[in-house]
Amino acid sequence: MTELQLTHLTYASSNMPPAQIVFGPDLTVIYGTSDTGKSFIVKSIEYMLGGTDLTMVREADGYTQILLGLLMPDGSPLTLVRAPESNSIHLHNEDLRDQVIRIPDRTVTAVHSIRSKNSLSIHLLRALGLDEILIRKNEAGGTRPLALTDLVHLSLVTEHRMIGQLPPVLRTGTATTRTAELSVMRFLVTGEGDPSVETGLNAGQRRVHKGQIQLLDQLAADLSSKFTTQENDRQLRDRLIRIRGALEDQSGPLRQVNESHSEAIDSRMDTARELAVIDERLTEVSDLLSRFRLLESQYRSDLERLAMVNEFGSILGYFQIGTCVFCGAEREHQHPNHSVEETTQLHIAVEAEAAKTSALLEDLLPTITDLDGEQTVLINRRVEAQSQISVWDQIIAELEGGIALIRSDIEELVEERSAIERDLELHKRIAELDEKRSSLVGAGAVSATRATQHIPTNILGDFDSILQQTLNAWQVPGVDHAEYDQYHAEIRAGGRTRAGRGKGVRSVLHSAFTTALARFCMGRDLHHLGFVVLDSPVVTYRGPEPDEVPDVELTSTVVDRFYKDMLTFPGQAIVIENGDPPTKVLSEATTYHFTGTGGQRAGFFPTFLR
Repeated sequence: MTELQLTHLTYASSNMPPAQIVFGPDLTVIYGTSDTGKSFIVKSIEYMLGGTDLTMVREADGYTQILLGLLMPDGSPLTLVRAPESNSIHLHNEDLRDQVIRIPDRTVTAVHSIRSKNSLSIHLLRALGLDEILIRKNEAGGTRPLALTDLVHLSLVTEHRMIGQLPPVLRTGTATTRTAELSVMRFLVTGEGDPSVETGLNAGQRRVHKGQIQLLDQLAADLSSKFTTQENDRQLRDRLIRIRGALEDQSGPLRQVNESHSEAIDSRMDTARELAVIDERLTEVSDLLSRFRLLESQYRSDLERLAMVNEFGSILGYFQIGTCVFCGAEREHQHPNHSVEETTQLHIAVEAEAAKTSALLEDLLPTITDLDGEQTVLINRRVEAQSQISVWDQIIAELEGGIALIRSDIEELVEERSAIERDLELHKRIAELDEKRSSLVGAGAVSATRATQHIPTNILGDFDSILQQTLNAWQVPGVDHAEYDQYHAEIRAGGRTRAGRGKGVRSVLHSAFTTALARFCMGRDLHHLGFVVLDSPVVTYRGPEPDEVPDVELTSTVVDRFYKDMLTFPGQAIVIENGDPPTKVLSEATTYHFTGTGGQRAGFFPTFLR
């Protein structure tokens, strides 16, 4: 499907500088000080798209034209020009961003009327391919054409509606428009409009329909016999929420025990690795001690032999007259004192070798002492590590017992949840049969307790999934099991209605619903205006108010995650907030910072700069 895109909002006058905001094609964020015209921008856009009332602010005095730039589905520009308090809108098929004095290409009425064929609603809906869509307007099945305002309130949310208790689907909250407003929601998520009322059936058709009705009644009776409880759909849903809450409560301790179990296993593995290192080192030390002690024994043996050589040299014949035992010279060839000199040299050599061996032994002994000490430490550490492994084994066994007990409780809850889900599925199938039966019987056969516009269960489930994914992406606390309750036109999350939550959560739920609806439609090639405008979507730091409902506390994480998610929004998004967006948004989105003072842009109107 094709969509619209907002390009700019401009206030123009012949004697005043224009006040203008240019919107980016993706995300535009306008933030800053209060009373600088931020919310007035949203109201002005709504006014330009067919709104009936715009309360002008003092700073707008003197401006005679309001311009809203659009990109049409075919990519062509269109500028809407409207004067304050006027019901006429001039259309210009070009991009104009200052006071317009030329003749318009066309003039249309701002407010949609069935009797008028020349309204802005018809012009834009025709461009969107929606000019022939009919929606149901009453219980009897009467229809009317779709109007632009039916779609605008689902894309543009003012601050008042953001925090209000009226459900996002409803535009006025009156009983006379409720059926049409529900029909618009059904059309958006299904892509199917409502048929016009047909004439009654002939006799043959009535007989066929009667047989079909009887068959549907029999099927519904067969399904009803399979119920395991007498609870109705709402009671089952409430019990399912309680069981899911109990499962969530159990999952917390289970996660903690699992984490403790994992930590114990990791600690045991660390200790086992330490024990392996100790054993490896102990083996090395034992081997070195064996070798060094053998070397010590060898050194001591060498010293003993050298002492014996020095002491018993003469006994061995080293000093006898005759052939020199040292050099082999015969007596006649020996010079005087030859024997004395050779004996002295032998003594010196023996002493030198003994000194060398003694030095080596002195170096070796401290090493042996150190290795002995290290071996003792390693043996003690080994005993301690083995003891720690035994302790961890005991802890792991106890934790595994605790895990088994918790899992047993969880399995019982899961079985109960499965039984409820089966009953709910039976209720859905019976509701589908009833819906088919009602369509055969006629509008008068519809139960007073059932909504006139039924969204098929599978489609509604897909939308609920997108809604929950959006809230999960924003990390909003206390809003699990979010869903759109089509029978009450309400948003439910965390077991409570949106109307029963505090203003902060109401704002977040309304924002999530609006963006989820846009994502759902765009992702399935369904009709949507193509943009969302959100005024104060994440009211996180609002001060306490007397009528505030106690609720969960939203943190800055919600704000950061909201903006991160909006950077991936598939269409055009315009966000109005007081607080500063994250740095990443400032660098990737189109942003305007209204300060209310000089130095930067003070506000929407240039008069803020004076």
